Amino acid sequence: MAVLRLVCSLVIAVLAGLGNAFAIRGIQAGVNAYTGERPLREEFSIFKNSGPAFDLYIQALLRSQQADQRQPLSYYEVAGIHGVPFRAWDGVTGKNRAGYCPHGSVLFPTWHRPYMALYEQVIWLNAQWIAARYPASQRAQYRAAARTLRIPYWDWSMNPTMPPEVSQPTIYIKAPNGTISVPNPLYSYTFHPLPSVEDFPPIGSPPNGPQVWSFQSTVRYPDSNNQSQPDLINRQLQANGVALHSMTYTLLTQSPDYGPFSNTRYNDGSGVGRYNNIENIHNGIHMLVGNGGHMSNIPYSSFDPIFWLHHANTDRLFALWQAVYPESNFTTSQVSAFGTLTIDAGQTEDFNTPLSPFHSDDSGTLWTSATAWSTKEFGYSYPEINDWAVNSSQLSSDVKTRLNALYNPTRATSKRSVSADASNSMELSPNAMDIQWLANIRISKSDIPSPFFVHLYLGQAPADPSTWSFAPNLIASHSVIDTSMLNSANSMDIPTTLYGQIPLNPALLAAGNSDLSSSKMVPLLKSQLSWRLQSTDDVPLDITKVPSLKVHVVGQEVKPRVLEDEFPEYGNAQVYREVTNGKVGGLQDGDDDVQ
Repeated sequence: MAVLRLVCSLVIAVLAGLGNAFAIRGIQAGVNAYTGERPLREEFSIFKNSGPAFDLYIQALLRSQQADQRQPLSYYEVAGIHGVPFRAWDGVTGKNRAGYCPHGSVLFPTWHRPYMALYEQVIWLNAQWIAARYPASQRAQYRAAARTLRIPYWDWSMNPTMPPEVSQPTIYIKAPNGTISVPNPLYSYTFHPLPSVEDFPPIGSPPNGPQVWSFQSTVRYPDSNNQSQPDLINRQLQANGVALHSMTYTLLTQSPDYGPFSNTRYNDGSGVGRYNNIENIHNGIHMLVGNGGHMSNIPYSSFDPIFWLHHANTDRLFALWQAVYPESNFTTSQVSAFGTLTIDAGQTEDFNTPLSPFHSDDSGTLWTSATAWSTKEFGYSYPEINDWAVNSSQLSSDVKTRLNALYNPTRATSKRSVSADASNSMELSPNAMDIQWLANIRISKSDIPSPFFVHLYLGQAPADPSTWSFAPNLIASHSVIDTSMLNSANSMDIPTTLYGQIPLNPALLAAGNSDLSSSKMVPLLKSQLSWRLQSTDDVPLDITKVPSLKVHVVGQEVKPRVLEDEFPEYGNAQVYREVTNGKVGGLQDGDDDVQ
């Protein structure tokens, strides 16, 4: 009953607006006060077999979704912090017509940390209430599980299909009244009621695409009847799986500086973009899962329950990066191009910028990147990060070993030529070769106002655009999401160039190319590399109408790792302009060097 009283008092305090902010402190239950050991967020494929913890998670999520949408801690209100309905939460007001989430921003990784902690805190509070209602014979077991409950993540780099459980309309659980089937809260969220047009404006979709703001429930890759298509989503994810795997490993092993790691808009001041970044990889999952549904429409994406599995993994990648590079810190600043509800476009963001609307105490103090930098503050960790009873150097070594085992388990031998075998392509990470080929992409978001893909192929795209995203000769798809929302300040003259990267090695090897030397690859890529643009309603886009698009190919020498706690050493990247010169949307001989 004490937990129930706590839940009620927190809700009443927020509703009453008596000057008491909702404190996002993370969950301290289950944390060892002496050693610092913390409960782990687990990968979904493991977590789903956790018995009582999984039962409680499903029921807690369902209970939050069924709560009155006017309650500040309801699923609707917490999801609405990210984008629509573009209004204040917990008393943190702003003048812009936008959500709170910063995209294309150095705040992108750090802002989502207290956001995920808030969601976890709400799930945990609901779980305590539910655990207390189990029969006496089971109550102790469920209360123990509730105490250490943490949210799961979906590691799409290792498991490039959606967990089967998120595509089932109903799910069986052991509830206080026995084993029952319940509406699956991981499948979709049903609005009750559907918000007004004022709260859910028609933004973020192609002109003739799905109008998600009018849908009663969230959908993923909707068909002509606005029904989700999980089979096609999984085909898209699988077609991009090897690229996601390689991009994730390369990001964590080649990006020691926070700025280029953090977001799609970062550049070093001379116009040279850092192409592989955590936001770029994250965007791909939004688009491949949503593709016209809520997940690909950023103002609406957080209402899809898979958003939380996805962003828990994004936070995990951030935490892994922090553990690997303990000396790195958030030392850079960046001008906001898109703005948020509380941040104007053109405003400089840095380590001390408030992460609105998240309060760290009930007196109104807002979290900042400085105070939210560590997961320790929020009472959780991840399976690869056991940061208690070890120093930062040992932790870095331990996490490197774990990352190599997960994402780069290949033999530590240097090879420029291999026997191409598509079945082994998942193992062909940079460590397996002494050269990696990459396609770097830069594009201005202002050219196309709605989300779209840049599909890369070896050869030409199929004639049928509906198959472009999982064609046999697809290398991978680069995703450009809509980040501007409705903030009128975004019309300011601020660069909105976005950067992304796609690895070419896996596709080259899978296509039977055993020799990846430049003498072989440059003429082959010049002849075969192509790209097409496509909106999220499967409509081809005219590349000639996107003048900012620049695709260029680089080759980079790689010195493979020798020890299990080492990373490969990456050499300078050489731009091969001859591959893209003369192709629409490619880097030309007269263009600025964008290496």
